[in-house]
Amino acid sequence: MDFEGIDMLDLFAGTGGIGIECVSRGARSVTAVEIAHVQQNWIIACCKQLGIRNLSVIRSDVFKFLNTCRTRYDLIFADPPYALEELPTLPDIILKPSDVSGQNSDCILKEGGWLVIEHGKDTSFLHHLRHVETRSYGSVYFSFFQ
Repeated sequence: MDFEGIDMLDLFAGTGGIGIECVSRGARSVTAVEIAHVQQNWIIACCKQLGIRNLSVIRSDVFKFLNTCRTRYDLIFADPPYALEELPTLPDIILKPSDVSGQNSDCILKEGGWLVIEHGKDTSFLHHLRHVETRSYGSVYFSFFQ
């Protein structure tokens, strides 16, 4: 993916490393969602020190954020806790099925965009209709959806 000019959403942002990397590769905007105050402050401090102005941090529960979000993104990256009970539902919540006309105005992923979910070996998204591929790097797995 060419990161130049994309709008990116970083869910369960943690230290913000993925979002900051996207900014460094030319992303137009990054929205980082993190519930923990300490991590949120860390991301803000890093952005200030690096002079990053196009990364915004939202302190929120990811699922509450997704229920109200109406912005559309080219890339959505999620790195939830591997033992998160709601993890298997994450693609459906983000990708929301299309209506009978094939349109989905509620989907926050832009047409042609990518959803990437980091997860452990005990989670599989192979059955999901919009799953494209899963890659493993040691004990870490990345599932890609379009």
